[in-house]
Amino acid sequence: MMMQLLIRSEKDGILCPLPQYPLYSASIALHGGSFVPYFLDEEIGWGLEVDELKKQVDEARSKGITVRALVVINPGNPTGQWLFDTFYFHKVLAEENQKKIVEFCKNEGLVLLADEVYQENIYVEDKQFHSFKKIARSMGYTDDDLPLVSFQSVSKGYYGECGKRGGYMEVTGFNADVREQIYKVASVNLCSNISGQILSSLIMNPPKVGDESYESFMVERDGIISSLARRAKALEEAFNSLEGITCNKAEGAMYLFPRLHLPQKAIGAAQAAGAAPDAYYALRLLQATGIVVVPGSGFGQAPGTYHFRCTILPQEDKIPAIISRFKEFHEKFMDEFRDVSRDEAPTGTTIESGGD
Repeated sequence: MMMQLLIRSEKDGILCPLPQYPLYSASIALHGGSFVPYFLDEEIGWGLEVDELKKQVDEARSKGITVRALVVINPGNPTGQWLFDTFYFHKVLAEENQKKIVEFCKNEGLVLLADEVYQENIYVEDKQFHSFKKIARSMGYTDDDLPLVSFQSVSKGYYGECGKRGGYMEVTGFNADVREQIYKVASVNLCSNISGQILSSLIMNPPKVGDESYESFMVERDGIISSLARRAKALEEAFNSLEGITCNKAEGAMYLFPRLHLPQKAIGAAQAAGAAPDAYYALRLLQATGIVVVPGSGFGQAPGTYHFRCTILPQEDKIPAIISRFKEFHEKFMDEFRDVSRDEAPTGTTIESGGD
């Protein structure tokens, strides 16, 4: 709906992260707009730098594209990172970096599209979710100052009800005439089914202190999040223990996005098979183990790098067996393509089991 509202022609562009959840690039293409990418920096934990945003906006404008909005996914999909972490190089606090993003959108006249559907999935003790609306209000901005759309979904979070569709967006900072058009677009569509509407209501209004169900709710909620954190850590450590794979820490969401440093022989074999190297790896993994991962080439990645996305969603008691099968495959794969004559080090990689 927001893409339909914002995009008038191919001369309208939307800033989106790379790697990105492909829904964005697909929606932009569907509505005839231009995808304007900005790269997350893997070297600093998939961090977002305002300088990169400014660079991409200026480049798009030089091509005659009017950049209309900025998409931010926090925590991230497919990378699983807490997008505004304390950067290793610049030591910018999360809230301070978010303020820079808000200021950037204000100065550049952009709509801020805040994909915050993983806000409950936080796996690091010293991090706390802050919505972009909260950050904007803390800076003194009102509805008159910044057009902001926040997204939430019953498919994500600790509830993860992927099969039951429901969710909402909160639209602030748009004038009455524009809001009226948004409601018209919404009215054309059929509503979610009843279970999706009930779930959306429950997520928006969870049990509160004093409610009869509050204690049992918190026990279940905290148990799910703790289990997801343990699964993420187990997979992260397993990936980093293997030759040819590096993996940033999973701080949130439901995913890891390991990088594959593939031998040149493996890259050559993929090219001979007419496949992207990470897609070739993922298909071999599926055939050998039954484990499904999604190639990084499906999400966008820096040129010359290869990744895969895996979820952390398999049941916790199945994770050790998954890790064992994965390790056995990966070690055989690396041995198969190792170039012994050149004494080659690997060069250039999610357990995907449910979720979106």
